[in-house]
Amino acid sequence: MTIPAISETTLLGEFTYALRPVERGYANRTLYINLNDNTILEKPVTQQMKDLFTGGRGFALKLLWDAVTSNTKWNDPQNELVIANGPICGITAYPGSGKSTVVTLSPLTENVIDSNVGGYFAPFLKFSGFDALEIQGKAAEDVIIFIDGDTGRVTIERDALEAVDSHQIGNVLTQRFGGDEKGKRSISVLSAGQAAEHTRIAMINSTWYDVRRKEARFKQAGRGGPGRVFRDKKIKAIVVRYSDMSGDKNGVADMALIRKAGQRINKEIADLDDKQNQMRKVGTANIVEVMDHFDLLPTHNFRYGSSPETYKIDSKVWKESFTQGLPDGCWLGCTMSCSHGVDHFPLKTGPYAGDCVLVDGPEYENAAGLGSNIGNFDPQKVLELNFYCDTYGIDSISFANCVAFAMECYEEGIITKEHTGGLELKFGNGAAALDLIHQMARGEGFGVIVGQGVRYMKELFVREYGADPNFVHDIGMEIKGMEISEYLTKESLAQQGGYGMATKGPQHDEAWLIFMDQVQNLLPSFKDKAEALHYFPMWRTWFSLHGLCKLPWNDISPENNKQTKEPAKVAEHVENYTWIHQGVTGKPTVTEDLLHQSERVYNFQKVFALRMGRVGRKHDYPPYRAMGPVTAAEYESRQERYDEQLKRLVEIEPTGLTTQEKMAHLRKYREEQYEHLMDAVYQRRGWDSNSIPTLEKLQQLGMDLPEVVEVVKQAQKTITS
Repeated sequence: MTIPAISETTLLGEFTYALRPVERGYANRTLYINLNDNTILEKPVTQQMKDLFTGGRGFALKLLWDAVTSNTKWNDPQNELVIANGPICGITAYPGSGKSTVVTLSPLTENVIDSNVGGYFAPFLKFSGFDALEIQGKAAEDVIIFIDGDTGRVTIERDALEAVDSHQIGNVLTQRFGGDEKGKRSISVLSAGQAAEHTRIAMINSTWYDVRRKEARFKQAGRGGPGRVFRDKKIKAIVVRYSDMSGDKNGVADMALIRKAGQRINKEIADLDDKQNQMRKVGTANIVEVMDHFDLLPTHNFRYGSSPETYKIDSKVWKESFTQGLPDGCWLGCTMSCSHGVDHFPLKTGPYAGDCVLVDGPEYENAAGLGSNIGNFDPQKVLELNFYCDTYGIDSISFANCVAFAMECYEEGIITKEHTGGLELKFGNGAAALDLIHQMARGEGFGVIVGQGVRYMKELFVREYGADPNFVHDIGMEIKGMEISEYLTKESLAQQGGYGMATKGPQHDEAWLIFMDQVQNLLPSFKDKAEALHYFPMWRTWFSLHGLCKLPWNDISPENNKQTKEPAKVAEHVENYTWIHQGVTGKPTVTEDLLHQSERVYNFQKVFALRMGRVGRKHDYPPYRAMGPVTAAEYESRQERYDEQLKRLVEIEPTGLTTQEKMAHLRKYREEQYEHLMDAVYQRRGWDSNSIPTLEKLQQLGMDLPEVVEVVKQAQKTITS
């Protein structure tokens, strides 16, 4: 890999602060930067912030709430990019403890979003002295923000760094600010590549220095377009340095209790991972063939759930591609080590053709999205798309769904070569997908249109190309403007609700119920589904409050877990987290305490979305393809299944009916089922039938702050007016 030259810098702003230790998980202050005038200052973390918002995503949401108004748009200087850690973030005795949460107003959903990311940035930010970083305003030219936790100094520098993409930016700045091998370990860099300047589906990369590969690696905050905000503010990179990792940097109350939990799960990982999911050999890509087997692997824009070609991109392929035998954790002490990479991968296209690079992944979402969902079963092209998504700064989930949508529209004749600039966007044309991604990076061609997201394309194709609005709405796999993550939900009503009623948009990190519901049939009633759609989103929210990765919770499980009352909850690991929370904070902790923390922040985020204009249940519906067959070909590919359902569930005899008539009956039934689910979930969550938290619920949670109550009252008026 060729490294661009290091450029000259100009100091625009400087701030010094007193170094002090973290106390029971909190640095007790946040860092505020305004790029309009290069203001830098620190803010105290109040006890109310800790009590109501806990940390991590909660802190970030509160800071953004205070900074914007209901009229603020994503590209206004007033919008903020907030990056937070959390009180448990940074411990090294328990796996998965190094996550950042990024919160901003999204260019994709035009509302508040959160996205989590690994790497060393979050722990280094906290140990440098800050529970969150809050950036407002826009720089006039590209800048680099440097937080030096070794000396207590923050700078804003105007920088003409030649590198434009993340794999180079990360390595150049790790070298510049780290120096020798030991110094490089103390550096973490946030960046977004050149495509982030042109697309709404842009993401942020977060690095750590891999001492064995001698290279900066990165993970991604992908969902909702935070990379677009990053580059709109003219941020080239944010660098944090923290060198002293000796001792207990979190200032915990009871290290023995934390170690007790860590020893228990680390033994399980060592003894059981190879028998269970092989996270240390394959990572999340271990489930590609499992999803295919259960008709859950999105294929051809979610038309189908499996393919006879899946074996070309299944876990065996990636296991052979990944460099094995390395401790691939993206934070210190993570024995799950699921952050795999393909070393010395030769690129064939784009500006880096001929270079051999390190590809981060693929993880399951990349293999499914960049593979089966666009009909591309060439592992070379999956890896090349994976690499360019990362370095250009493009969310791979959104990219895959955008390309798949465009491909289906092409095959349906809605768009033609005249619109695509000559590209033949048929399913399986991985070369065309690569052309699109390079166009996004250059800011030209049809790729820029695709890079604005599925919702944008739907509106454009109807307005400019005469597309049937009902059809493109049915096949456009987005909710609230965010593209759906890569699971086929046609036979899982609970997962449809998990996507449709997710606050930020359809991301599986909030509610992944598809196996419980569809495969294991553990949620037979609406009450069961509603309970799951309360508990699991609350539980999964908790990780983002504390700076934790969810994978150690349920991607490894105790040997007796299947014999427990509710195996999906992994009770032993939930107990681990109560021990960790108590060990860090010193507060006696039970499971209900953790869920209560999440419920407060979850409802606050819901009210935040109301404040920004997303009022009413109309925003909580998935496209029909997430529920059932949109086309005759889809129905007929599963005709035996659907005919049986018409008899058993709808009580209609399908014999003699046309496929279109069958589809109409099935659709009416499935849409009615979803309405019933919405009502049940809203009731369980303490929301009214219009998807608005009730004042009683907010009072119960202690979240009835005057400004919050005012938003809820205004939303209720909006519905009734």
